[in-house]
Amino acid sequence: MDPYVLKTLNEERRARRAAVLVTDLGDGRDRIVREGDPVAGDLGAAIAKAFRTGNSGSVEAEGRTFFLNAHLPRPRLVVIGAVHISQALAPMAKIAGYPVEIIDPRTAFATPERFPDVALHAEWPEDVLKRQPLDSYTALAAVTHDPKIDDFALKAALEAGCFYVGALGSRKTHAKRVERLLALGAGADQIARIHAPIGLDIGAASPAEIAVAVLAQAIHAFRSRGLEAKGAVA
Repeated sequence: MDPYVLKTLNEERRARRAAVLVTDLGDGRDRIVREGDPVAGDLGAAIAKAFRTGNSGSVEAEGRTFFLNAHLPRPRLVVIGAVHISQALAPMAKIAGYPVEIIDPRTAFATPERFPDVALHAEWPEDVLKRQPLDSYTALAAVTHDPKIDDFALKAALEAGCFYVGALGSRKTHAKRVERLLALGAGADQIARIHAPIGLDIGAASPAEIAVAVLAQAIHAFRSRGLEAKGAVA
């Protein structure tokens, strides 16, 4: 591999940015395509699929054969709120392959006894996210019902382009949340990305069932990235 290409690829991986290494199997030349870079034609469609699925493989395009090696950051889940839903959500997300972090400044809730084997921060989101910023390969679920804790994290998730942003609460609760986020400077288009009420509509009632609905919605959001503009559904 070209040393410059390798250096660029390693920089992208360290920064948790997705990249596809495109190698022309005819002449051996390779190049890096970052997520969002414009690539036309059949090769562009194949690269877009590699970004969405994370799968690598050879493709035929423009009369040539290419190998696409997809390097995607591992998606993670950040949960705002150490509540009963989070207790069910954390182990399920871990099984699905999503590292989980839980943030809640309420030390009575955010305890290792309630969340064994989970990265737990008994701090305000403002402090944690300053050290560990969100990114486009992060899903954020805000489930405290407390604007003082949820709102900052929600706005940060929208600004970071998190692939999934969900917030617990009724439509009436969300309407008030929208007013607050607008006052904080979030745009209407950004706010429209929030899934609220949170979770797929499966008739969930118990905290564990709501956790199932949230995880399923987050996985769907991750696997359908980029399809919305085409009017397609995964």
